[in-house]
Amino acid sequence: MNEETAKLLTKAESAVRAAQILLDHEEIPFAAGRAYYAMFYVAEALLHERGRRFNKHSGVHAAYGKEFAKTGLLDPKYHGWLLRAFDQRIEGDYQADTMLTADEAATTLERAREFLATARSFLAQADQTASETTDS
Repeated sequence: MNEETAKLLTKAESAVRAAQILLDHEEIPFAAGRAYYAMFYVAEALLHERGRRFNKHSGVHAAYGKEFAKTGLLDPKYHGWLLRAFDQRIEGDYQADTMLTADEAATTLERAREFLATARSFLAQADQTASETTDS
């Protein structure tokens, strides 16, 4: 795993911790927003590891869907979760009277944790495969 990918995963971990703190303090829209960013950083990390970089959220969303969900490299549910979390972040950030619930934010946070763990496992497996190929 390259250094920038590792930094993005660390940033995702920080966003997960921040989301939990916000959720614990009943700051529901902000907790959902941080959970989204955790997923976003994970998607960025996975794409970055393939040499792909984007300036917009929509670019990350589309490229992740194309390269990981549609190909089956990772379960397509993660792409759906990323897009749903983005909608929650937009609602929480831009609507004065959000309808997000604590349960929805908690679910998004758990999904962010799962996505992060899955990405770490996927990248570790890719590193192992690359190492074995180099050693041969």
